[in-house]
Amino acid sequence: MPSLFDQNPAQTQPLASRMRPTTLAEFVGQKHLIGKDKVLAKLIENDEIPSMIFWGPPGVGKTTLAQIIARQTKAQFVTFSAVTAGIKEIKQVMEEAEQNRSLGQKTIVFVDEIHRFNKAQQDAFLPYVERGSITLIGATTENPSFEVNAALLSRTRVFVLKQLTQDDLIELLKRALKDPRGYGLQQVKIAPELLGMIADFATGMPALP
Repeated sequence: MPSLFDQNPAQTQPLASRMRPTTLAEFVGQKHLIGKDKVLAKLIENDEIPSMIFWGPPGVGKTTLAQIIARQTKAQFVTFSAVTAGIKEIKQVMEEAEQNRSLGQKTIVFVDEIHRFNKAQQDAFLPYVERGSITLIGATTENPSFEVNAALLSRTRVFVLKQLTQDDLIELLKRALKDPRGYGLQQVKIAPELLGMIADFATGMPALP
C-alpha cells in the first residue's frame, strides 16, 4: 500500500526547483524582453549573446533566464557567488575559459548579486570580457549604474526585468497544478478566485475582499 513516505526522490526537491523553466517557451513574464521579436529573444535565437546585466527585484527569473541562455547557446555555464568567490577562484575559472575558447567552447559566467562584488573582484572579470573569453551575465537587485564598475558596465548591456504580474503568477500556479513535475499526478483542484488570492499574497499585496 502506498505511503506518504514513498516518494519519488525528484518530488522531494522544492517545488520552485522542480518547476524551473528550461526553455524560453516555458518562461513566464518579461515579455518586453523575450516576447516575439523582442531584443533579448532575437539575441538568444541568433546566438549573439553579449555580456549583460539583469537588473530587477527578487524572484523575477534572473538566474533562470541565464541558465536558459546557456542551455540554448550550448555554452559552458559557470556560477559565482558574490559572497564566497575570491580573486584566486575567479582567475582560475577565467584561465579555464581562455583554454575552452581556443577549443571553440563558449563560457557563460553568471554572477548572482554582482553588486556584492568589490571593485577588485569586478576588475578581475574585465580583461576576459574585453577579449571575449567569457560572456558575463550579472544579476542584481540594485541599480547597476551605482553598483557595477563603470569600465565593466560599459562593456555590458543592461536589461531591466519587471515584477511578475498577478496574471503571470496565476499562470505559474496553474502550471504547477497540472505539470507532473509539480502536483499534476495528485489531481489538486483550486478555485480560480483562490488562485488569485495566492497570487496576491505572493506579490506581497493583500487580496481584495
